[in-house]
Amino acid sequence: MLVAPSWSEVGHSECIYSSYRDLISRQSETQQMEVLKEKVEEEEEAERAEQAERAERAKKMMRPMEVRKEDTTRTQEMLRDLERKLSEIEVSIPEKPSTFTKDAIDTSKLPLSYQSNTPKEEHLLQVADNFSRQYSHLCPDRVPLFLYPVNECSVPKFVSTTIRPTLMPYPELYNWDTCAQFVSDFLSAVPLPDPLKPPSYLYSSTTVLKYQEGNCFDFSTLLCSMLLGAGYDAYCVYGYGSQDLCHMDLTREVCPLTVKPKEMVKEEEKAPPKKYAVKPPRDLTSRFEREQEIKRQEGVKAEEEKRLKQGERLAEQESAKTDPLHGLRVHSWVLVLSGKREVPESFFIDPFTARSYSTQDDHFLGIESLWNHKNYWVNMQDCWNCCKDLVFDLGDPVRWEYLLLETDKPLLSLTEEEDDGMNDDDDVENLGKEDEDKSFDMPCSWVEQIEISPEAFETRCPNGKKVIQYKRARLEKWAPYLNNNGLVCRLTTYEDLQCTKILEIKEWFQNRKDMLELKHINKVTGLNIDYFKPGHPQALRAHSYTSMQPEMDRVMEFYETARVDGLIKREETPRTMTEYYQGRPDLLSYRHVNFGPRIKKLSLNSAESNPRPVVLRHSLPTSHPTHVLACQKITERFSRNPAKPADEDVAERVFLLLDERIQLRYHCREDHLTASKREFLWRTEGDSKGNKIIMTPDMCLSFEVEPMEHTKKLLYQYEAMMKLKNEEKLARHQAWESELEVLEILKLREEEEAAHVLTISIYDTKRNEKSKEYREAMERMMLEEHLWQAEAQLDYLAPFLAQLPPGEKLTRWQAVRLKDECLSDFKQRLIDKANLIQARFEKVLPGPWQGRGPQRPQPENGPRAVCSPSQTCEGLIGAGGGCQCLGCPDDRVVLPHTCSLGGRVDGGREGVVGGWMEPYNSS
Repeated sequence: MLVAPSWSEVGHSECIYSSYRDLISRQSETQQMEVLKEKVEEEEEAERAEQAERAERAKKMMRPMEVRKEDTTRTQEMLRDLERKLSEIEVSIPEKPSTFTKDAIDTSKLPLSYQSNTPKEEHLLQVADNFSRQYSHLCPDRVPLFLYPVNECSVPKFVSTTIRPTLMPYPELYNWDTCAQFVSDFLSAVPLPDPLKPPSYLYSSTTVLKYQEGNCFDFSTLLCSMLLGAGYDAYCVYGYGSQDLCHMDLTREVCPLTVKPKEMVKEEEKAPPKKYAVKPPRDLTSRFEREQEIKRQEGVKAEEEKRLKQGERLAEQESAKTDPLHGLRVHSWVLVLSGKREVPESFFIDPFTARSYSTQDDHFLGIESLWNHKNYWVNMQDCWNCCKDLVFDLGDPVRWEYLLLETDKPLLSLTEEEDDGMNDDDDVENLGKEDEDKSFDMPCSWVEQIEISPEAFETRCPNGKKVIQYKRARLEKWAPYLNNNGLVCRLTTYEDLQCTKILEIKEWFQNRKDMLELKHINKVTGLNIDYFKPGHPQALRAHSYTSMQPEMDRVMEFYETARVDGLIKREETPRTMTEYYQGRPDLLSYRHVNFGPRIKKLSLNSAESNPRPVVLRHSLPTSHPTHVLACQKITERFSRNPAKPADEDVAERVFLLLDERIQLRYHCREDHLTASKREFLWRTEGDSKGNKIIMTPDMCLSFEVEPMEHTKKLLYQYEAMMKLKNEEKLARHQAWESELEVLEILKLREEEEAAHVLTISIYDTKRNEKSKEYREAMERMMLEEHLWQAEAQLDYLAPFLAQLPPGEKLTRWQAVRLKDECLSDFKQRLIDKANLIQARFEKVLPGPWQGRGPQRPQPENGPRAVCSPSQTCEGLIGAGGGCQCLGCPDDRVVLPHTCSLGGRVDGGREGVVGGWMEPYNSS
């Protein structure tokens, strides 16, 4: 076992790794022999080509001089023609692919942790260097480990400290699939400088997010940080991948959006057979012949599919070239182990494409090492069969050698034989020594907190657009609000591998005011299907059509809970219209209307004012030139009403307008095979002379299942016929309203497609103009209020200074006069306040206490003095005595005193409080 800081255990580690070294050396020798053999063959071919070129040059040199002169003249003429032709050709120079280098990064504003290492990080680098040297010594045939590449500031950092587990504040980034899709869409892939070696640098995730570029190691580091923050057991993997995986080539992969989900077939519960049910007729066809015919059809279909797949495979093999670096291309991806977040099975995630793969997939050819934010593990298993035989038990030190002792993975315990075989001499030698703590904790990450702004999260793709080419498909993505029509994704499916013949187009929309979510266009059949989210003005769910013109084949589906009539679907053809309902109080579930030809009205021009007529048989006279029997038939079906008997609950109602008949079919009883039926012959209420026609038995033809239970009289039949007459009028009116609604929806859809109005959230302060104007107005009002408050600070001298001429200095006389005016004004304000207080006291107190201010109980033997305009107070309190009158603004004045209220206060040795004498405490 490798223990990084201790060199004393190298000999013991050699014993442990002796078997591994032999196995690895034999395998590496085999691989080296194969590589050398290929190199030798390539060198031999190159030598043959050079010899052939030298032979051709020698033949040319051996030609006669005359022939060479003629060739020279001809060659000059040919060169002139070739030069003239080449001058007409325009050659487009391809742009140089963008490279993500340190020169393009501004390192001046990076934190101190990016530019230097802490003592603990320096210690970790020494441990990693020691571990790397031991690994190179014990496994000299394996490539060097990817341990401490430099960051953007050219400072070596351990790979585990580059991972910064972060939980993003967006609910969409809580699952692994959405996190992988965000990383794949947000970043642009940059190839490795050397496809056979890992990069010498590994930038921080904050820098990668800022510049939106990175290689496979940058992708994996960012995705692993997000997955660890979300609670997954994720690891960055350094290994080898296929050419398609390393180059992000998906032209051989099927687009996941084109794969139809498997429909769960629900087994219908068969109703128990009835005792007296009629048995179906016996099938006299040969079951053997039927099975043989099915097998033959399946064989023809399988043969056709096999032929198509074989043709595709041959085409792919012709277009695909063998990779000379197969198994040597370095790649990095993410491993998610089972256990946490209810992950049932371990799997790989390719950060370039955001696709998940099984650990047995052929795209992943080998693993050198893997790491997370806590430790680093080296794969000690053989990868001759790719990654199919690898066991991802990181607690097994035989299969995975770890760098630090402090690992959260459980270690395998030693067996009893190994425990007994331990050398007892070591225990004797170490008997008196203290156990040294060889554990070392992983330092904290030097990367700053990973933050994704709402603008960046919404934009996703670099520059707002990204294109991915799949097998027979092309996927385009846009940022929200980038297109005026709200288009965010488009999937174009092709018929051939060269992507020249379009089969269908799917377009996804967001933030549409008309709630349009998906538009499906079939280029072969011309069928268009629009899907809507809840909230459309007409409660549309889906609209299938070939043309937006009226009276064409179309199907409209609705959200039945958002409609009052409970309409679910409406199917329309040039001559028919079928409607399906659910949850209606009248239990209507189906209506089918057969229309007649359009009536031409010269006074009206638009199609909206002249829809297909439903019926004009009674509204227009027979001699009218536009009289047409418009509607031929209206069929309505109803669900079973358990509150009514089956013989009285109508199941189907048919209005034959041309034949002037009404047919009724009732629900069937549970124990019966047939249902009751009734037919009414419609006649006008009067004849040509104006005489009323009386109801006769021949106007109602009926079939009763149980004729002996009840007999319907003529009065009942007449009332039912009159009720059906009103129902017919209502059905005609509802069919007419449905036709008008179709025209209204078509007109509304044309306006919505022409306008392309997008909705903006009230929380989107950048795009919401109303919110922006309101915010600016509020900020302006707050600024004005702040300025007004600053200017309106209390200044007692401002009214008096306004009387003087501005800009002049005050003289002594003006200052004294200004002071006297201020004092007199202040005294007057105090007097006004006292008068107001006295007036309020007089309103509150009863009669004998009025005029005395707030009174208190009088002492039995003490003198008293009442503050009134007619009395006088003489006397002193102490040597320079004083009193206090609560009704007077004067405080502690000398007696006798004239009150400010207009009277005098007489007092002795007690203080006057509110007009009453109370004992005065001189202290």
